[in-house]
Amino acid sequence: MVTLWRNLNVATCDEASRIHAPGAVLTDDARIAWVGAERDLPAGIRPARTIELGGRWLTPGLVDCHTHLVFAGQRAAEFAQRTSGRSYSDIARAGGGILSTVRATRSASETQLVETTLPRLAALCAEGVTCVEIKSGYGLTLDAEARMLRVARKIGSEPNIGEELDNSALSRISRVTVSTSFLGAHALPPEFAGRADEYIDVVAREWLPSLAREGLVDAVDAWCEDIAFTAIQCERVFEAAAALRLPVRLHAEQLSNVGGSRMAARHRALSCDHLEYTTDDDAAALAAAGTVAVMLPIAFYALAESRRPPIEAFRRLGVPMAVASDANPGSAPGASLLLAMNMARRLFGLTSEEVLLGTTRHAARALALDGERGSLTPGRAADFAVWSIDTLDELGYWAGFNPCSMVVKGGEIALERAV
Repeated sequence: MVTLWRNLNVATCDEASRIHAPGAVLTDDARIAWVGAERDLPAGIRPARTIELGGRWLTPGLVDCHTHLVFAGQRAAEFAQRTSGRSYSDIARAGGGILSTVRATRSASETQLVETTLPRLAALCAEGVTCVEIKSGYGLTLDAEARMLRVARKIGSEPNIGEELDNSALSRISRVTVSTSFLGAHALPPEFAGRADEYIDVVAREWLPSLAREGLVDAVDAWCEDIAFTAIQCERVFEAAAALRLPVRLHAEQLSNVGGSRMAARHRALSCDHLEYTTDDDAAALAAAGTVAVMLPIAFYALAESRRPPIEAFRRLGVPMAVASDANPGSAPGASLLLAMNMARRLFGLTSEEVLLGTTRHAARALALDGERGSLTPGRAADFAVWSIDTLDELGYWAGFNPCSMVVKGGEIALERAV
């Protein structure tokens, strides 16, 4: 069915960052057929329906390209410890941090994980998110990692999954694209204490091939850090991913620099994420590899970090920058991409255009989905966010207020709310 979306202002987020004000969009079922200035609408078009948007702004559906949405439990007590001066690293070394969430997640059933994940996903979807990446990494056994990935697949594929909770606010959130990342190399589980190399061998040689055979893995991730895994250990996981023709991503240079981003660049990683301790030479390696630098300002804020990623070097070298929520129970307890956009502007100095592209085109590129999502161009998926705003500067401006008034997924209105 051909639909005309009119009386709107369009930010295409394409390679030319075109804006059409006033503009219009034509969709044919789930695909974009045409986008441009309303005065240039093709002659002779007779749409089956016309949807008036009253002068609102229309952007691509937002893409949250780094989340840990599937988990059980919470770590509010650790946040209290950190606000009292204890460091994230100290808490982790004492057996808290990620391992605290591992204990809770291992004991949760698949149904329980679905029930705890859906409200967090609903919060993102209400903000215009139509595509989200979800990592494993809180199971750290083959069975628990598979359970997390199955939950991620389920909430991205089953129609009206929210109705299982008898909650109308969640009833259509399955209309979201989910990309999965296997993050077995997230932390060393207690049963492998003192045997990190042996654990990496199990992750790379046994777990990853098994999960890939089940079709649960879209990409492979790892945490390269002085309290996690070395660059050499992460590279072994990446080599296993390459043998399976799976793309890779990396948590790198968040708390220190142990050579992660350069190793990831050698493997042409889709993205490197965090990057507070990245050097200019590291940035040059990312630029040469075409790797996206993913900014995670909620984690920066929640951990009270002071060293910013090298934003100016990324700009100068042409490294594409994405922005993501990093939603997780420890370092980034916030399921809000709009808040991440606000913090990216205030804490990292990104511009309005950078945060918009960072949550659309560049975020889609970080998931290898930029040929399908992240910009409004003919042939791509008809996934939109509609905003009750006066200017695009308001995206990344509001904190605690959501100006998204409509979400369109596959050419159909998935969510509409008064703003």
